[in-house]
Amino acid sequence: MQPRNMSMSGVVDLAAVKAAQEAKAKAEQTRAQAAREGGTGAISPADLVIDVDEAGFERDVLQRSAEVPVVIDFWAEWCQPCKQLSPVLERLAVEYDGRFLLAKIDVDANQMLMQQFGIQGIPAVFAVVAGQALPLFQGAAGESQIRQTLDQLVQVAEQRFGLTGLTVDPDAEPGGGAQAAPERPAGPHDALLESAVQALDSGDLGGAVQAYKNVLSEDPGNEEAKLGLAQAELLQRVQGIDPQQVRRDAAEKPADVQAQITAADLDLVGGHVEDAFGRLIETVRRTVGDDRDTVRMRLLELFEVVGPEDPRVIAARRALARALF
Repeated sequence: MQPRNMSMSGVVDLAAVKAAQEAKAKAEQTRAQAAREGGTGAISPADLVIDVDEAGFERDVLQRSAEVPVVIDFWAEWCQPCKQLSPVLERLAVEYDGRFLLAKIDVDANQMLMQQFGIQGIPAVFAVVAGQALPLFQGAAGESQIRQTLDQLVQVAEQRFGLTGLTVDPDAEPGGGAQAAPERPAGPHDALLESAVQALDSGDLGGAVQAYKNVLSEDPGNEEAKLGLAQAELLQRVQGIDPQQVRRDAAEKPADVQAQITAADLDLVGGHVEDAFGRLIETVRRTVGDDRDTVRMRLLELFEVVGPEDPRVIAARRALARALF
């Protein structure tokens, strides 16, 4: 399964790299709120299968994928193989007991989503995990193959993103779901942060960078602004570059520090987090003096993009320490 970042705005969505942290915090907040109100925070088995359209895709798929893997079943009424596959997926969604959510999308009514995923024929099954799309399979598939694919998906979601799924209560009312966490009061920099997000969505990377810097000038410890600035600056660096030339330069010039740094930026934007970290750590091993420090600083910047608590960052920090000492 090869991931790719999804963004309804057309801008590369780097928020996926911090989704595991957000999911954990969101889940803990929701459980605490449910406990205060005497609930369990659990959902009904009926809520494990949902119909999704273009208007609700951001909310029902992208946002939910920060809590649980979302398997997408692209189908149509006229598609006979779909009528064989869909009931199997629906049954397995209940059997897997909240380890994934099944979203059903009618391609006839949602052509834009079909194009966004590059679907050539149906049935087609994808997953979205922490904002990243994973193609699972296309066409008819046997139940054993489907189970094997779902087991792999669940394992990836747990090991890479820390997503352990939803709590399912057979006695919960359908449509109830977990109690929503209360909205936090607006902070002093929320307007600036929102303007930065809007700038990112519109492709105004310079405006986003400046907006995040404005927040940090008044609140140097603002974690959301730090992360946003690191992401926006990364996108700025790769804007307009020729990916094929970057890959060629990095392959042909392993000792060229700038070539390796640029390739690492490109790796990260493409969702290849371990590749980006590994490339720079190996470059640290091969360099000394100012070159080594330049590579080290860029690696630390990429750590900021992904987030300090991400397991891949933790592992890469240990590898960096070994490379340095």
